[in-house]
Amino acid sequence: MADWQDGFAQLRIGDVPLAFPLEVAASYRARTRGLLGRDSVEGALLLTPAGSVHTFGMRFPIDVAYLSRDFTVLAVRTMRPGRLGAPRLRARHVLEAEAGAMTRWGLLPGVRVGIGPR
Repeated sequence: MADWQDGFAQLRIGDVPLAFPLEVAASYRARTRGLLGRDSVEGALLLTPAGSVHTFGMRFPIDVAYLSRDFTVLAVRTMRPGRLGAPRLRARHVLEAEAGAMTRWGLLPGVRVGIGPR
């Protein structure tokens, strides 16, 4: 997917046969809004392109996964509201989900994720 568009897709993690709902935020407006003003998120939100995030104005803690150009996980962090995440130089995409979700999914550094149609 060279030309990303806002919308919905499915997130696949490694070789796990399960897929999770994914919202894609590719436009400047959608990336700026992100999860702000929401009380929860179903599945995950992909910010692309992105190399860092913040949680100022967030209502709940989130898990953040920094992804390389080929969707390999570089780092996974849990962030409380009101924090500024450190920029990751090699990150081209950022996944956000409710705190604890990425641990349940087995999303760890080195794992490659896939994005597919809804």
